[in-house]
Formats: sequence, C-alpha cells, structure tokens
Amino acid sequence: MTLKIKQIFKKLCIAGTEQRERSIPEYGGQCGKKDVAEYCKTCDRCQNPNKSTGKRLGNMIKVQEPSKPWEIFHMDFVTGLPPGGEKSYNYFLVIFDRFSKTPILLPCHKDDTAMDKALLIWNRVVSWTGIFKNLISSRYHKFTPALWRNLHQLLGTNLSFSTAYHPQTDDIAEIMIQNLEDMVRIFCAYGL
Repeated sequence: MTLKIKQIFKKLCIAGTEQRERSIPEYGGQCGKKDVAEYCKTCDRCQNPNKSTGKRLGNMIKVQEPSKPWEIFHMDFVTGLPPGGEKSYNYFLVIFDRFSKTPILLPCHKDDTAMDKALLIWNRVVSWTGIFKNLISSRYHKFTPALWRNLHQLLGTNLSFSTAYHPQTDDIAEIMIQNLEDMVRIFCAYGL
C-alpha cells in the first residue's frame, strides 16, 4: 500500500461513515469502499474514538449482605396493571428478601396512602417475618413522607433509598421485580 493511499484512507476514516461514503469517488477510484472499511477496522484511532473527558466514576459500594432471612429486604411497586374492574387492584407491592430471594406480592390500589402501605407491610410482612434491619426502596413519592421516617425511627431500623437501575442497591431485586411484573402482566392480560 502506497503512502498516498494510506493518507487517503486516514482522511476517509476520520471523516466518519457518511462523509466517507461521499468522499470515496473524489479520489478517482484509487480505493474502494471495501478497502477503506478494512483499513478503518485496523485503525486504532477509529476503534477508540470516545475517550472519557469527564470525572471518573466512584467505586461501587455493595449493599450489606444479610446474615439471616428477612433481615434486609427490597420494596418496590409494579404499576399500570391492566384494568380488571372498578374496585380491582391496580398496583402491587413487591417485597423481596435479599437472603432467601423470596418475593412477597401484595395487591394494593393506586390511591392508597403511605399509612395504608405501612399497615399493609406491618400486617402482611412484619407480622410474619419479624422486624427487619434494613429496607431498601425506590424513591417512590409515597415512600418518602415523614410517616416512613418516623416508623423506621420507632422500630430502630434503617430506610435506604435507591435510584432507578442503580446497581449498588437493587441489582437482584430489580431483575426479580421485572420478571414478576412480566408474569403478572401476562396473567392479568388473560383475566387469570
């Protein structure tokens, strides 16, 4: 390969795909599309164009691993279920134990208050599993009021908030919740 053709290839590689396609005829047929594409595959500059210019990301901090069942659990809502009637449930609350990987699905209504959710968790989960050490939930607007903070203060437990799809906190839980959501939607769609 001559030096002149290498220089042409470099110019075409740097130009980007669209510009490259338009520019090849300008060089009088000295090189074809296939030749340029092959060269670009071997060009280090073409293969690594996106260098990070921003601040480095911080190190991941894993959630404390529980030592027994129901010590740490995740909580999230599955919303927007297909309508099943005027008084039917349209949300469900997923409680997911980090130790045993056991989910509990609690049907509820969209209009339920934070107090309703707290009572639901107390009556259907805490009464069965005992008081937990840490509860990890999304920043859902009904999870953040003073009621939740006061409840956790009285129980001596910790309330942690996660952000959507944030791998530090809801890695296992998000996958499980997504799978459960898919299954429930299928059952709801068929009226089961």
